[in-house]
Amino acid sequence: MAFQCQLDSYMREFVTSVVSCSPAELKQEVGGKKETVKGFNVKLLDTILFPEGGGQPDDRGLIGDVPVLRVTRHGLDAVHFVASPVEVGREVRVKVDWERRFDHMQQHSGQHLITAVAENLFGFKTTSWELGRQRSSIELDAPSVTPAQLQAVEDSVNDKIRVHVPVYVQHLSTDDPAVEKVRSRGLPDDHAGPIRIVDIEGVDANMCCGTHVSNLSHLQVIKLLGTEKGKKNKTNLIFLVGNRVIKYAERSYSTERSLVSLLKTGPDEHVEAVDKLQKSVKLLQKTNLSLLRDMAVLVAQNFKNNPQRGNFFSLHRKEGDNEFMSIIANEINTEETLLFLTVGEEKGPGLFLLAGPSGRVAEMVPRVLEMLQGKGAGKNGRFQGKANSLSRRGEVEALLQQHASQGQ
Repeated sequence: MAFQCQLDSYMREFVTSVVSCSPAELKQEVGGKKETVKGFNVKLLDTILFPEGGGQPDDRGLIGDVPVLRVTRHGLDAVHFVASPVEVGREVRVKVDWERRFDHMQQHSGQHLITAVAENLFGFKTTSWELGRQRSSIELDAPSVTPAQLQAVEDSVNDKIRVHVPVYVQHLSTDDPAVEKVRSRGLPDDHAGPIRIVDIEGVDANMCCGTHVSNLSHLQVIKLLGTEKGKKNKTNLIFLVGNRVIKYAERSYSTERSLVSLLKTGPDEHVEAVDKLQKSVKLLQKTNLSLLRDMAVLVAQNFKNNPQRGNFFSLHRKEGDNEFMSIIANEINTEETLLFLTVGEEKGPGLFLLAGPSGRVAEMVPRVLEMLQGKGAGKNGRFQGKANSLSRRGEVEALLQQHASQGQ
């Protein structure tokens, strides 16, 4: 059985009836965390909402006025997960999120075209593909693809788009001899019913369950962004189709305009300008580190030369790093002096170093970590770590000063 979305991928609305509605749960990732959403699984007599399959994500849309959050295929049925129930037996109007659907049609048909051309030109077979949210990729069974080969594939696919090659969908029985002539990576284990063939006239015929354009001209344009090293001597080819190319161009132009304003140069000089900036930054960083080291030595010497220095030293600097604090600690005799050093924003996160007689440091570390909301490690009277907040730094300093005076 083919769903209505597979019979007519361009249909945006469809009237059908509700076959069943049962309580269900859906696991979703929200903000990097998996959450379980309670709702209902709905089966319809037919649907224009594509369930995920063939490397293509599922559709979104509405059943009546109820949003569909997920569509999956269970055997011959499409199961729609919704947040609120719909009445069984009721006639409903189903609407598809057309922007998402057409994007998927463009990317999927584009993948078929790229796969066919890459194999026809260079013998590169496709082993898998992924339709991503921003870009898609095809895994080619090849250790590498040269820039010249990449350009040849891009030129060829866009030539075929320009000549308006039609795309047909056929439904064949499993014993039809024509099935043996089409490209396929095999049928799923739970496949039932006729076999669906997507035929790009004169270019490719492939078993596929997804939604596709009816003519290559609807792809508009294909841009191959490049390749990445894949697994086991394979190459991942990154591509965009249709509206994604347009949006990519818009973003690139916006970035270009911003860089012109920031760098005060034309687009052709951006790489050179950024290269000069990077070299300048590296030089400044190197100079800054050298100055920080010299300052650390001077800070330590100034303390040691103070006849009224006592046995406690505390210092905070907004600029600095672990090396800055370590130099100070190395210059001062921490067997006699308790040191508390911090760098970072006064009330924000930062770094800290606590050094001194090992017994005192070990005794004070738990309290210091608690007050700074920090963590770290240390041994032999020296403990370094990260503080989530330096807002209580003054309290820590007072506590350590009191502890040091008691130990005199």
